[in-house]
Amino acid sequence: MADYDVIVIGAGPGGYVCAIRCAQLGLKTAVVEGRETLGGTCLNVGCIPSKALLHATHMLHESEHNFAAMGLKGKSPSVDWKQMLAYKDDVIAQNTKGIEFLFKKNKIDWLKGWGSIPGAGKVKVGDDTHSAKHIVIATGSASSSLPGVEVDEKIVVTSTGALELGKIPKSMVVIGGGVIGLEMGSVYARLGAAVTVVEYLDRIIPGNDDEIARTFLKLLKKQGLDFILGAAVQSVEALKTKAKVTYKLRKDDSEHQLDADCVLVATGRKPFTDGLGLEALGVEISKRGQVQTDAHWQTSVKGVYAIGDCIDGPMLAHKAEDEGMAMAEVIAGQAGHVNYGVIPGVIYTHPEVASVGETEETLKEQGRAYKVGKFSFMGNGRAKAVFAGDGFVKILADKETDRILGAHIIGPAAGDLIHEICVAMEFGAAAEDIARTCHAHPTYSEAVREAALACGDGAIHA
Repeated sequence: MADYDVIVIGAGPGGYVCAIRCAQLGLKTAVVEGRETLGGTCLNVGCIPSKALLHATHMLHESEHNFAAMGLKGKSPSVDWKQMLAYKDDVIAQNTKGIEFLFKKNKIDWLKGWGSIPGAGKVKVGDDTHSAKHIVIATGSASSSLPGVEVDEKIVVTSTGALELGKIPKSMVVIGGGVIGLEMGSVYARLGAAVTVVEYLDRIIPGNDDEIARTFLKLLKKQGLDFILGAAVQSVEALKTKAKVTYKLRKDDSEHQLDADCVLVATGRKPFTDGLGLEALGVEISKRGQVQTDAHWQTSVKGVYAIGDCIDGPMLAHKAEDEGMAMAEVIAGQAGHVNYGVIPGVIYTHPEVASVGETEETLKEQGRAYKVGKFSFMGNGRAKAVFAGDGFVKILADKETDRILGAHIIGPAAGDLIHEICVAMEFGAAAEDIARTCHAHPTYSEAVREAALACGDGAIHA
């Protein structure tokens, strides 16, 4: 008899959700995790702590810019950086302890330590070897760097170090104009740092709708962030208290330098599978370091599966969670499924940016006939009342059938509003279905309905 039905390696969003679903389906389950706390990158040094700092600094921004207009007079609060970090750490602790509780509730064993797979059906943790009928690799990803850039997590930092800086820098260079760079850049800009974003491409947030990206860039510039686009970073030299960034402009190959108190390297993430022994086991790995799987997340070794950031697809916690639940159902003999066409992406700046499905650019590439329904938050009473009128909702629908193909939102609560579109797309809805659904007034969600109306005869308040 095997020790377990399932051993999951990694307790991030993909791993712990997979384990809980396995336990719910009656499978004897264990999770291998080497960190002192559960939750992986997301809960410990990623999604959750960054949202805590984004919230705290947004409150500061509101007090400095909007309180007086509402009749809330007085001095803006001063920043106690140590207390802000303590608040962030408390948020992390509440979440990680919550997962420990869920493990106990579902009778999941936590095998503490770093795991390896010495053979099919075997997982080694420390000096102990455990057997399992099914092994799920959910080891996530790690920050990737650039040639010529050495990270010390003090002056030259990844997102991990950016969450724990000893003091608020007066100046910061962010390498990379993607989600992580813009979220953390926003945090420090609100705290008074002079933030410059250096991006290799001629645009920010690659992969997102072009119109959204252009609007987002303008709004971030208005908030005080500077941008150098089309720039290839050559090196970062860490000095005693500062760093020197050397970059070349791609348009003319001219070389330039920037000095900063801190440099955040936000150039993406790479699969983390170190120490698992996958090559010796015969698990196929792609050139990009991703574990190769079939349609049911099984690797080239029978009984060994992989989900989340270490396989192909967007590196998003909720994508890993979906795969974790589906993986558990497959192992239990059910029909686990993930609809990769309806996975939303969100950037938690202010305003938020959210998207799902196709963009105008991808639809043009495919040669598909589509129509666009747009509505500005300036026409939304609730948004105007709370100084959040910047941005818009854009819905893309098939020109003939009216079926929703994608949606892109920049504005207040965009990350929450996008899910109405996700549910609609999951059910194959038309834009008219949303347009004919009553939306409460006054809510931000009315902007979604108005954009759906704009796919037909036209929005009411535009």
